[in-house]
Amino acid sequence: MRDDQTEPLRHYVDGEWRSGHGTETFETVNPATRETLRTVHRGTEADVSDAVSAAESAAEEWQALSYIDRAEYLWDVYHELRERTDELGEVVTKECGKEISEGRADVVEAAHMVELAAGNARHPHGDVVPSEIPSKDAYMRRSPKGVVGCITPWNFPVAIPYWHMAVTLVEGNTVVWKPAEQTPWCGQIVAEIFEDAGIPDGVFNLVQGYGEAGNAIVEDDRVDTVLFTGSAEVGHTVDEKIGGRAGRNACCEMGGKNSIVVTDAADMDIALHSTIMSSFKTTGQRCVSSERLVVHNDVYDEFKSQFVDLAEDVTVDDPLSEDTFMGPLADEDQIAKFQQYNDMVRDADDATVLVDRAELAADEIPDGHEDGFWVGPFVYEVDADTDLDPFHEEVFGPHVALVEYDGSIERGVEIQNDTAYGLAGAVISEDYRQINYYRDHAEIGLAYGNLPCIGAEVQLPFGGVKKSGSGPPHAREVVEAVTERTAWTLNNSKEIEMAQGLSAEIKTDER
Repeated sequence: MRDDQTEPLRHYVDGEWRSGHGTETFETVNPATRETLRTVHRGTEADVSDAVSAAESAAEEWQALSYIDRAEYLWDVYHELRERTDELGEVVTKECGKEISEGRADVVEAAHMVELAAGNARHPHGDVVPSEIPSKDAYMRRSPKGVVGCITPWNFPVAIPYWHMAVTLVEGNTVVWKPAEQTPWCGQIVAEIFEDAGIPDGVFNLVQGYGEAGNAIVEDDRVDTVLFTGSAEVGHTVDEKIGGRAGRNACCEMGGKNSIVVTDAADMDIALHSTIMSSFKTTGQRCVSSERLVVHNDVYDEFKSQFVDLAEDVTVDDPLSEDTFMGPLADEDQIAKFQQYNDMVRDADDATVLVDRAELAADEIPDGHEDGFWVGPFVYEVDADTDLDPFHEEVFGPHVALVEYDGSIERGVEIQNDTAYGLAGAVISEDYRQINYYRDHAEIGLAYGNLPCIGAEVQLPFGGVKKSGSGPPHAREVVEAVTERTAWTLNNSKEIEMAQGLSAEIKTDER
């Protein structure tokens, strides 16, 4: 990296690297070792205000460019992401703890999102709509909202920022971004890439910091749209603060309590592969991770036996090793939450613990990494009608419930839908009727058939229903959040003629 790694990371505002108004700093820590990676200047409300002012000032000139001219800056970003995939992927892994193939995939996904947004600049925009009146042309145009605030999480510290920002910028908006406090080094590199691409001053702005910086973005009425990805608790607070404020809107993608339904017609190899990936990849720290496995009683015993064996054996190791399946949790807060929910299950009368690797033995922790945030899978079985909190609330760790169901696919889907969340889910079945029933009745925004409940190809919207979201801040769907739509009707005649049979005759008292 070209920055001086002995100096604290700074904010990027109006084309300048700034230490900011505050005097406080914080540290970003490698979760595998607790080694301090970087020190970071902590942003304040004043820093956010400066960033919003810069974005507001830059908006008119940026909007005046064509789609294609704006996209040219993003093409430079795309090429740098591709060239630096291995380098940046390693920083992702060091900073958030997911294993190295996932670190690289994070960067590749970011590049794909930029490619989609920049490529879309040359595609048709808007719609021509038939009019009742032959002499009228009717069509729709979009214009940018203005200043967009982006608040992103630590588990995808490169991909999700570009979910938010790539389309937003090409559509003509300017951006104020606050990355997660756990992954500011990734944020620094994203900003460097924008700077290297020559993005005009004020179009892209970065403020590092904690929740008060994110809240300042939400509270600033000059920010027209807020794009948020993170916890349901914070996301709904964002929604509530912005709701009802004229001219402002929020688009929030939040957590889930996701299930995989394994039917009596499941292929067992696909079921096991899909569920292990869904429950333990990223150490269960994906918003789409599956924490509930709903398994038909005809195959339950076979599935449980093999799933438990695999959960006992999955490799927990140094995330920089190519042989690792699971790395550490992200930080102490994640450890505390994970262990709290595990304790609830251990103390429950109606749950049976099947795998408890929550506190790994010393010989399971890689040499030189003894201080890391290490855990292994935790698996239990419980009835579907339990009121146990861990069965209903998102844990965000390798914490999985097995549930046996009897009867038809209708019962499996009923159990899946019995949650306040509705982000993601999967069905494993060789019966197309079961798959189609699941397709038509599962209350989720992201669905998978005979696949792990993970993955986000950038050309598809990514968001949920119910408590899991208020619109996907991603791909083509985010266009709705960051643009205003105007319906135009143009009369090509010298006469005025109205639709619906409305009279256009002007009547007066003169005869």
